[in-house]
Amino acid sequence: MSFLQLLDSKPVLLLDGAMGTQLDKHGLMGTGRNNLDAPQTVSEIHQAYSQCGCNALTTNTLTMNRIYLETHNVDVSVQEVNRAGVELADRAAVCSQYVLGNMSSTGQLLEPYGTYTEAQFHESFREQAEILAQAGVDGFIIETVFDLREAACAVAACKEASSLPVLASIAFATETKDGRTMMGDTAAQCATRLTEAGADVVGANCGDLDPSQTAQVVALLKQATDRPIMAQPNAGKPQLIEGKTVFDMSPEQFAQGIGECIGAGARIVGGCCGTGPEHIQAVEKIIPRV
Repeated sequence: MSFLQLLDSKPVLLLDGAMGTQLDKHGLMGTGRNNLDAPQTVSEIHQAYSQCGCNALTTNTLTMNRIYLETHNVDVSVQEVNRAGVELADRAAVCSQYVLGNMSSTGQLLEPYGTYTEAQFHESFREQAEILAQAGVDGFIIETVFDLREAACAVAACKEASSLPVLASIAFATETKDGRTMMGDTAAQCATRLTEAGADVVGANCGDLDPSQTAQVVALLKQATDRPIMAQPNAGKPQLIEGKTVFDMSPEQFAQGIGECIGAGARIVGGCCGTGPEHIQAVEKIIPRV
């Protein structure tokens, strides 16, 4: 059964939670080489999520595209780090769980705001998607992208690289004014553009919204596309405490917010920054079974 067939057979699917903020607890956030230098830690995080009963694990390959690695001076092979990411997630997944290849921003801006062309972004994403597909992922999840044009490039590149399903999620800055990204695109514009690019699932994650606010964006996305909607909010709004970014929403509060997302129409749910296995475990308890 493919991932999309599973989605057709169940009212709601559960994804895992954050990888980055979990790695941060081990002092490993932002190194870019964790799949190679700290595989045991990455594997343990995957295993903890796997035991929560989620339907899919996401690979630790979020920004492992060539443009990001080169512009951030991460000394690692694009192929090696992505293949290792798939292998670690695959080892942790039980037979009923799927593995989604995680992709995100290049960390750069498209013309005219930056110096990169859509063709350059497309090629960088296509390369990563091909590596992930060859390594054996069951689909792609593009998330934490703030620029709609960049997200559309990533979706099109994945569709060119493979026939695997593509889940595409945008980070929103506000749920008001029709739901807006930091670049000013509305939720409806995002849903329409991503659908046209070929996304099989459209969603919202990360950004500046808490779960309840994300539920409002879910409702807007649902009105604008016939694709299933995904929601992966943060564990509340980030707070800067003693120079450190903290997310303090309890698992119970988070699960309540996810319940609102499901009520607004989300068919796939999970967690982003600040969420851990305890948050996903709390959500698992409220997932509709029939």
